[in-house]
Amino acid sequence: MKLLFVSNGPTEDAIGAKIAASLSHPTWALPLVGRGRAYEGVAQEILGPRKEMPSGGFLFGSLKNTLSDLKAGFLSMSLAQWRAALSSQPEAVVVVGDAYALSVGALAARGRPLYHVNPLVSAHYLEGARPLELLLDWGGSDFTPYERFLHRKARAVFVRDEPSLKRLRNLGIAHAYWYGSFAMDLLPPPEQDITRWVGEGDLLALLPGTRGDEAFSLPLMLEAALHLPLTPAVAWAKGWDALPTLPGWQGQEAGPGILRLEKEGKAAWVLRGAFSAILHRSRLALATAGTATEQAAGLGIPVVAFPTPGPQYTRAFAKRQKRLLGEALHLAEPDPKHVAERALVLFREEGLYRKASQAGRERIGPPGGILGAARHIQEDLHRLERVRGLC
Repeated sequence: MKLLFVSNGPTEDAIGAKIAASLSHPTWALPLVGRGRAYEGVAQEILGPRKEMPSGGFLFGSLKNTLSDLKAGFLSMSLAQWRAALSSQPEAVVVVGDAYALSVGALAARGRPLYHVNPLVSAHYLEGARPLELLLDWGGSDFTPYERFLHRKARAVFVRDEPSLKRLRNLGIAHAYWYGSFAMDLLPPPEQDITRWVGEGDLLALLPGTRGDEAFSLPLMLEAALHLPLTPAVAWAKGWDALPTLPGWQGQEAGPGILRLEKEGKAAWVLRGAFSAILHRSRLALATAGTATEQAAGLGIPVVAFPTPGPQYTRAFAKRQKRLLGEALHLAEPDPKHVAERALVLFREEGLYRKASQAGRERIGPPGGILGAARHIQEDLHRLERVRGLC
């Protein structure tokens, strides 16, 4: 039974690849944002142009993002993806993403079994949102009538948290399911023991992201870290040549994938391939990231975040993530001293810290979403195959 996975974003690709790897069926992938590298070694073929856009998938994050993507060929890329969907001829389709990805997936399915994994919409986004905020981010904050129309063509819809399950079922989608957090399923065990480098004390996780915001946010985070009584550790996913200019910091490579920085007698560590290792040792986090911020909160680590010029972690995105994470996320102005002040309050006030830690665990929820969706899809496909065999 040939399965097609349609997804639109690096996190969505990672979720799709994990589900695909758990199924006993040959799979093809159609990533709509970026190159879909997560599917390499999992899918038999990765379809489409696989082209990177300047916005990194945040086309409507700002007018600048929109214009940059249009100039880079967004429309011709999208047409090529729709043609790939039309010609794929799968026997079942799994969509991981938003309503747009679901549209492409429904086109590819054309009446064949369709499953939707939505790791984006959360009922938490509706909390305290002003009407204008909801209008500007309607499809990202709630299940729109159009998305629910497409849901009626699907055999199952999988959501990211329990409030979203209740919301979608109240909106008339009885075949909605929640099995746990997708984000926490993506978090691996600690990759390595980093004690040799960072010592045995609690860490300050610096999560600048990977979408381009890090050029602005990482220098600011490091300056804030100078005022905090924790050892800063940067979870860095790119090469050393991608590090932004860090004024006043002296760097020295201490080992493979390990860079030691020093300024004013304070040491900071930039570590590659150690994201989970850093989180599991951290007491606080400074973040301008999407999924990484949610994973920190899900582990009970309070987060201080601040807006950047983009492309991802804009002021609107930061406010939206605040609605998702509630007391687990504290927003600050993009100023090192202000960020440090907010972090110090969390660090010193035990009651506030406990409240933030508990809120993160409750709002993100336990792991199980990816494995639960994979198991559900596998069992449903087996039922369909048995029915075919009887006909």
